[in-house]
Amino acid sequence: MATNISKEKREKLIEKINAIKTFIQQAPQDKNTKNLLTYIAEIEKDIKGKKYGLVFEEHKEAIDDILENNVPILKEDESLFIDNGGQMNFLIEGDNLASLQLLEKILKGKIDLIYIDPPYNTGGNDFVYDDKFIDSTDLFNHSKWLSFMHSRLCIAKNLLSLTGFIFISIGDEEVSSLKLLCDDIFGETNYISCCTRVAKRTSNKGTFFKPTKDYVLVYAKNVSSITWKFCAGNKINIKDFKYKDENGQYKKNGASLYQPSLDSRPNQRYYIKCPDGSLIIPPGNVFPEKEEDGAQVKPLSNNDKCWRWSRDTYLSNKSKLIFTKASSSCPLIDSNGNPSKWNIYDKVYLSDKENETLLPEDVIYDYVNSQGTKSVLNLGLNFSFAKPVGLVQFLIEITKLPNDITILDFFAGSGTTGHAVMRLNAEDGGNRKFILCTNNENNICRDITYERIKRVIEKEKYKASLKYMKVDFVPITDKFYYEYADELLKHVKELVELENGINFNGNKELTIIITEEELDNFMNNIPAECKTIYLGHDILPTKEQEEMFKNNKIKVNIIPDYYYRDLED
Repeated sequence: MATNISKEKREKLIEKINAIKTFIQQAPQDKNTKNLLTYIAEIEKDIKGKKYGLVFEEHKEAIDDILENNVPILKEDESLFIDNGGQMNFLIEGDNLASLQLLEKILKGKIDLIYIDPPYNTGGNDFVYDDKFIDSTDLFNHSKWLSFMHSRLCIAKNLLSLTGFIFISIGDEEVSSLKLLCDDIFGETNYISCCTRVAKRTSNKGTFFKPTKDYVLVYAKNVSSITWKFCAGNKINIKDFKYKDENGQYKKNGASLYQPSLDSRPNQRYYIKCPDGSLIIPPGNVFPEKEEDGAQVKPLSNNDKCWRWSRDTYLSNKSKLIFTKASSSCPLIDSNGNPSKWNIYDKVYLSDKENETLLPEDVIYDYVNSQGTKSVLNLGLNFSFAKPVGLVQFLIEITKLPNDITILDFFAGSGTTGHAVMRLNAEDGGNRKFILCTNNENNICRDITYERIKRVIEKEKYKASLKYMKVDFVPITDKFYYEYADELLKHVKELVELENGINFNGNKELTIIITEEELDNFMNNIPAECKTIYLGHDILPTKEQEEMFKNNKIKVNIIPDYYYRDLED
């Protein structure tokens, strides 16, 4: 039995700690002894802590200090509203940790798919931490990156629905660490794959090998809730199915019914009757006793070859066979051991291929970086390292999730995810919604992300709308809840819009009512066009007001208390 040396060391340390605790507890008690016992308890907790997995230094970001003393809110920039019908989508400008905290308040367990392309932490100018680029000389380079990702991925997990997935693009530098981090956050059992993506083919950079790839890590929120398989799209060329019979269009299978690589099996060596009446069989030394169609014999060794189909499959699928004239190299033989005049193939029906489930490969070949760069340049914009639209669209499609899901990208960059969602909706008539979050470093959110979405909608005439929101903060330090509650109430509207995918601005069909005064004003002048109101959870309409809602056929939605609950802590 192997000895766990580390465990023995920990147990000896704990014994020493207990001896120290006993000594202190027996000494006269004062403030100092109380503090010492607290310190020792903290040390003991660390010693008994995590023994396997990823361990890294935790770092505090500037945004952490801001969030300790402020409550994040959203403010819409109404001048940037895009109203082009279709689904209402959202772009949030600001630190994505603050954005995620706001999303967690209203969309916990409601996001169906997350795709993110975080900084790869190459040691170059790709990872900004507290407004500074982190280079390879920083002794805490990796732990800062992991600490940065940990806080965001923990919220991402909470946001995912029970049948949701997260896809994370990552490079060589952090793929191993990120895998361990995600195993810890999402659980090893929810790991699905680490797909290799061919990112570029022409680069000759690198020291020993040309760098041509990156990765896509895939996790489920709860893999036991997934009752279906991922499925890659079937690339079917209908022109290939040029034949037709009573079962529909078909083509000849590229592989014959006999494949020499197959091992011999007892029920797969038998005669097949050909159009001229001859009986043929794969090469070998043993033959069935009866010379008739379907007569079989048990192979004596691997030298006695067999068909791809079992005898029973053959007998029930004779109509699906195609007989062709054999070439001189055809290995099949007749009942006399002479070369066969025929070769045999089976029919591949179009209907079967259309319904076929093809698992996607864990190597992604088709979406190289140059496609992403080209997409952005074609819109008159300049952005380095944009992911290809086709990659994100492919990842969405293979999940086989419904076509009305909500998709989140909190490292939105150039807005590739939004572009992919709109293109996919246009192709299949879907009603997917996207939420993009990004900071505004170098005006990226306003000048690149927003502008890209805007230009794509205009150029492709997509039925899609967009609301542009900015993260702001309400100070709460040394204040009671009632001192800042009114300020928070002013921004509930944006959260209601975000959760429900709606727009209140200039929309006479919808109204939001947060205060008793607003309710009284509304009841005194009910707009004829109003069909739905969103009512604060603590607003109690009178019976008379409820009757008026009913008479005017107005649907009342109560704004849940989770919009407010945590603010009262």
